[in-house]
Amino acid sequence: MPQMMPINWLMSFFFFIIIYLIFNIMNYYIFNNTNNINKKINFKMKNFNWKW
Repeated sequence: MPQMMPINWLMSFFFFIIIYLIFNIMNYYIFNNTNNINKKINFKMKNFNWKW
């Protein structure tokens, strides 16, 4: 809809990008915490295991 103000597009665009980033960051940290519960020792910051 070109009749809408561009600021609405920009605000919604940044809003969804921020939500996406927050979701990915929380997903990553929750996944790492559940991995660290199983092996509490020998956690080195060398290789991060991403789900995807």
